Amino acid sequence: MPAYNTIGFIGLGVMGEPICRNLVKKSGKRVIAFDLAADRLARLQAEGGEAAGSVADIVRQSDLLFLCLPSAKHVRAVFEGDGILKNIRSGQIVVDLGTSSVSQTREFAKLLQAKDASWADAPIARTRQAAQDGTLSVMVGATPALYADIEPLIRCFATDVTHCGDVGSGQVTKILNNMVLFETVNALAEAVAVAKQNGVDPKLLLDTLSKGSADSFALRNHGMKAIVPGNFPERAFSTEYALKDLSYALELAADAGLKIRGAELVGTVLQEAIDAGSGDNYFPVIAKHIGR
Repeated sequence: MPAYNTIGFIGLGVMGEPICRNLVKKSGKRVIAFDLAADRLARLQAEGGEAAGSVADIVRQSDLLFLCLPSAKHVRAVFEGDGILKNIRSGQIVVDLGTSSVSQTREFAKLLQAKDASWADAPIARTRQAAQDGTLSVMVGATPALYADIEPLIRCFATDVTHCGDVGSGQVTKILNNMVLFETVNALAEAVAVAKQNGVDPKLLLDTLSKGSADSFALRNHGMKAIVPGNFPERAFSTEYALKDLSYALELAADAGLKIRGAELVGTVLQEAIDAGSGDNYFPVIAKHIGR
């Protein structure tokens, strides 16, 4: 692993905090973090990490900087102003772990390249539990040389790391992963709703589907653990975030001149759930609104 003596980390949310904790425990490096929530920083400091006072402060101190933020808007907020672009130095690396706009990702990579610094997109997949266990799946967009440099650090919190191609390709792959997930969860929600109305127990339905060709990760997790018990907490992957990620897929399709009707329909379903007051709930909450 190259000599990144100080690892920076911005964004200690539901996924970011356990990811950063795994870096503290496994990387053997100094890890310094920044977040707007003081309690999250305090927990990380108790585990052996350090706290930065601002975005500018953490950029100046870090050799490699991870971002784990909710959306492209949040990434742009730390990139501009007294943030990444202003304070970056030659040889520094920024790795974005969030799902973000492909066009923005490539724009930021070009701006850093002009300063002899590097940007890699490495969006994460799987659950909060996987983040805690260090078993995430990560899709990386970077040059082969940059990928080789950052892969060992990513493996501190991931068991599956895939080099998808040049910068932006990790985002494309993750965006399409999420698009397929949302469409699958919608199908599961519809199946459960129809089963209920026809006297078939939803748990029995999904248990049975899991033994055949309809089986999937979404069925075993989003279906059995959320839709069947009606468990749609806040502080999980919300309906608002799902619609945000789906909008990136629709943007990619529009730019390519493609009409993706299934994704468009799911966008409508997600928006209806948000309009009904479920924007902050775990996105399988769409099941709650079927037929209403």
